[in-house]
Amino acid sequence: QVQLVVSGGGSVQAGGSLRLSCAVSGYTISSRCMAWFRQAPGKEREGVATIVRGDSIRYADSVKGRFTISQDNAKNTLYLQMNSLKPEDTDMYVCAAEASVNYGAPCSLSRYAYFYWGRGTQVTVSS
Repeated sequence: QVQLVVSGGGSVQAGGSLRLSCAVSGYTISSRCMAWFRQAPGKEREGVATIVRGDSIRYADSVKGRFTISQDNAKNTLYLQMNSLKPEDTDMYVCAAEASVNYGAPCSLSRYAYFYWGRGTQVTVSS
């Protein structure tokens, strides 16, 4: 059974930092696309960042230069380091994993590409 357990959310002031973790069990993350998404009530789920094999990375334009996605294959854990946080980054953040092994195609930022989902963690940034 695949499980994705998200932790690390919280409340910070604008300009602050948070680090999210997504611990995965029942599934090997090293060769599959992993991603972070975020969603506010009444809005579409937005792809924030994706990674596969530790070196093929994509970011949404809204977070480039501020967020860093990474993975620790030994711990089977995905991370999202969020720096220079802005009030508009306030959202529920979730991690996701594709079902299939990736053979070199770029990972998608679309939620429809992902099969496994963790529960969200709230990130609140105050001005």
